[in-house]
Amino acid sequence: MSPSVWWRAGNLTVDGTVVQANASPHRRMSSAQLAEVAHVSHTVREYLAELEQHNPVDAPAGPPPADQKAAARMVSATDPDAAWAVKWGRAGFAYFDNYLIDNASRVILGVEATPARFSQEALAARRMLEQVEPLGLHPESLGADKAYGSGEFLAWLLARGVAPHIPVIDRRHQTGGRFTREQFRYAPEENVYYCPAGQPLRYRRAHPTGHGDIYSATVGQCRGCPQKPGCTPGAFRKLFVHWEEPAREKVRALVDTPAYERSRRDRYKVEALFAELKQRLRVGRVRLRRLWNVAEQFHLAATAQNLKRLVQFIARGQPTRTLRTT
Repeated sequence: MSPSVWWRAGNLTVDGTVVQANASPHRRMSSAQLAEVAHVSHTVREYLAELEQHNPVDAPAGPPPADQKAAARMVSATDPDAAWAVKWGRAGFAYFDNYLIDNASRVILGVEATPARFSQEALAARRMLEQVEPLGLHPESLGADKAYGSGEFLAWLLARGVAPHIPVIDRRHQTGGRFTREQFRYAPEENVYYCPAGQPLRYRRAHPTGHGDIYSATVGQCRGCPQKPGCTPGAFRKLFVHWEEPAREKVRALVDTPAYERSRRDRYKVEALFAELKQRLRVGRVRLRRLWNVAEQFHLAATAQNLKRLVQFIARGQPTRTLRTT
C-alpha cells in the first residue's frame, strides 16, 4: 500500500537562498593543495575518498565529471562540500537552501541542499519536482526567477506539461545596437540564415559550451557590405542559435498572459519563507558541516515552517490537505 495525495498542486514556485557554511573563509585552498592538506585534515581526506569513489581512476576517457570539476575550485579545509560565494559584497563558503512551494497555501513541498553555485539551482528544482511526482503532484505551472531560465530546464518542464513562468536567459539583443537575430531570415530547407543584405550565414559548428550552433558568413561576404557598420564590428557576422530555441520561444509567448503575471506576483511568498527561515528560525548560518548534515538541518527547518502553516489552517478552520492510502 503506497501513500498518494488526493490534492493535485496547481501553481508552484521554486527558489534558493544563500546560507553561510560553518566554515571560515580564511581556511581555503586550491585543488592542487588538497592531497597535501588531506594528511592532516580528516574532513578533506573523507572528501577526496568520496570523489575517488564517484570518479574511479580507470574510468573511460572524456570530459571530467561534475564532482571533479567542483573539486578544481577553491575548497574549504573545514567543509569541502561548501562553495565559495559572494553575496551582498561579502565572500565566504555557503550552501543554497532550495524550496519548492505551493503558491496557494505557502506549504513547502520540496527541500534541496546544494553548494552555493549558480548551476545547482535548476538541478535542485528538477530533483524536487521528480520527488513529488510519485505523490501524485502534477503542477500546472512553475514560477521562478531568471536563474532558472536556461533552455534545457525550460524544455524539460514543457515536456512534462508544466508551463514555465520563468524569464528566459536571453542575450539575443546584446548586440550594441546592431542587427539582432530576428532580422536574419532562416531557411530550414538549407539550414542557412540570410542577413538583411541577403548574404547566407551557413552552419559552422556546435558551440563547445553554449548548447547551441554557430552560423557565420565569410570575410569576403562581409567585406565592402554597405550594411556592415550596423551588423558587426568584426571581419564577419556570426550567429549563435540555442538547441532549445523552440522551447524558449514558447516560454517567451507566456510572458504577457494573466497566469504568468500571477506567478510573478506570487514569487514574494517563497521570499517570505526565506525571511522567516533566517529571521525567526535563525538559519542564516548552518550549524553542521558536510552536505548530508546541512540537508538534514534544512529539512528540519522546513518541517517547522510547514507545522506553523498547519497550525494556522486548523486555527482558521480550513480543511487540511492530507494523505490517504490506496
